[in-house]
Amino acid sequence: MFVTSPSRRERWYAVYTLPNREAGAQLNLRNQGFRTFLPLLPKTVRHARRHETILAPLFPRYMFVALDPTRDRWRAINGTHGVTTLIMYDERPAPVQSGVVETLIASSTPAGEVLYCQDVALGDRVRLIAGPFAGQLGILQRLNTAGRVQVLLEIMGSQIPTNLHARSVVPAGQSRAASGAAVHP
Repeated sequence: MFVTSPSRRERWYAVYTLPNREAGAQLNLRNQGFRTFLPLLPKTVRHARRHETILAPLFPRYMFVALDPTRDRWRAINGTHGVTTLIMYDERPAPVQSGVVETLIASSTPAGEVLYCQDVALGDRVRLIAGPFAGQLGILQRLNTAGRVQVLLEIMGSQIPTNLHARSVVPAGQSRAASGAAVHP
């Protein structure tokens, strides 16, 4: 069953993987015909007095899979090498909040590397992707060279400034075509 184009009922779901097996799980799911997305970020690794920058999962042990639970054989995901379980609610897969994965994809390179604060200027709308306010929209108030940003969030009728790492925000409303990002089937 090879998914070539998204159906109306297709949504993104989170998959919990074995430790350090995200890439293998992604390959195995793609071989079964599932569309997947593994957001990555650059990480510096030290070994034997050497420094190397690698791409590591943004959310260790998690990745995303697109499926239509009424059409796709989603139970096969749990039996895939590298996968611990598909995140469930009751006895059905639990979809990720609409727009979260799509925003990550729109802010990523074709290889899956999430580009933070790319093409973002002060006053632009951004979406938080990490922390207690993940999924919320805000206005970018301040950027600094240390990799920190200040975002103005509307909470309970007030605008609250929130300071966080630049990796925690992506542009809101950017289309996939505009960024050139692609999700590989």
